[in-house]
Amino acid sequence: MFDTNNRLSLFAGLLIGLGAYGFLALGGIPGAVIFAFGLVGVVLSGTLLYTGKAGVMTDIGALAKIWLFNVLGCVLIGLLVVSLGGVPMERAQEVVAGRLAQGPWRSFLRAVGCGLIIDISVWLYRKSGSLVPILFGVPLFIVSGFYHSIADVVYLVGAWTWSPDILWYYPIIVLGNYAGCNIRRIVVADII
Repeated sequence: MFDTNNRLSLFAGLLIGLGAYGFLALGGIPGAVIFAFGLVGVVLSGTLLYTGKAGVMTDIGALAKIWLFNVLGCVLIGLLVVSLGGVPMERAQEVVAGRLAQGPWRSFLRAVGCGLIIDISVWLYRKSGSLVPILFGVPLFIVSGFYHSIADVVYLVGAWTWSPDILWYYPIIVLGNYAGCNIRRIVVADII
């Protein structure tokens, strides 16, 4: 159960979770910038992130395992948010309430936007070796109000509240990220 890919996926979840925690702790533009720590850590360490792989992997079973272990890593960070309380937990509650208020269609579109930005950021990093696309891409998706299915696990757990709306919300975010991560591949992969 805990093979190398699962461990790499779990660690990617911890990295993204730490970025999300930083966002909750700081808020605003500084929080959006510090969130980039997560994706920078993922690409530099070579760990496996659902939104970093959804646009390039065709094995849905392997992608699902990456997603699962990413989620587990973020659950751990979400429990840290709950355990420490304070501003990060309060912000997590605000974030979750705002996301659930958007409804299914807007949530899906916000997740598509995030998937597109993350996929392009990681793709440009792989092509250039430069972290600049990630350092701009991550704050871009956050200030745009887009939703990241892995980071949102930190917010959902950290808010420590339950709503039946989570049952539609989270699967829609995962699917929206997947759709967004595949736009580049569908539109231009064969020409650039």
